Amino acid sequence: MEKFKTGIYQTFVLNDNYMYFVNGLKITMLVALFALLIGLVLGAAISIVRSAHDQQGEGKKNPVLGFFNILCQFYLTVIRGTPCMVQLLIMWFVIWASARSTEKNMIICAILTFGINSGAYIAEIFRSGIMAVDKGQMEGGRSLGLSYASTMKNIIIPQAFKNAIPALGNEMITLVKETSIVTVIGLKDLTKGALIIQGNTFQALIPFFAIAAIYLSVVLILSWIMSNIERRMRKSDQR
Repeated sequence: MEKFKTGIYQTFVLNDNYMYFVNGLKITMLVALFALLIGLVLGAAISIVRSAHDQQGEGKKNPVLGFFNILCQFYLTVIRGTPCMVQLLIMWFVIWASARSTEKNMIICAILTFGINSGAYIAEIFRSGIMAVDKGQMEGGRSLGLSYASTMKNIIIPQAFKNAIPALGNEMITLVKETSIVTVIGLKDLTKGALIIQGNTFQALIPFFAIAAIYLSVVLILSWIMSNIERRMRKSDQR
């Protein structure tokens, strides 16, 4: 019991070690939030290109759209086929090689890496949501005189977004947890903070269980938020 109390003291109180967790959580959430925003924009654009290509009738293939579809498929294959840690290492030690090793540069590098990685998965989530919308919705919009773009914007995409909400929630949770690998480039996130405390105090149990509890708390909060959003969506559908 005395050893446990000593571990608590050294992990949180000694030299204000709790600030490693506070500052680490800020960086973790900052990277996850902006990476998700990049992923949403990138994923939405790619899903629209791929869906538009798939919905073209035989003999009506647009060569420009076909070219962009090939680029999108290449991007999806490469990003989903390689580990995120490898992508982060390439981004920092190869593409970002000339950048100074400052916290700001590390954060930008991490955001871009996770945003590009997340975009590939969000693209398929959005595409599945678009393809799940009945084809009659598109035909109905076009019969009313709406252009393809207007039909997608006002009719298809809102429904596709509702269909994709559960999967997007899972992607957001996965993204938050996956940011723990930024320790490989030296960024002081939650995991790095625990490693620093462990190195200074030689206490492993309390620091690592502490970050596990913090990650779990964040995931539970995000799950609660997403469940509320889904419930409100269902209520709006029933009206």
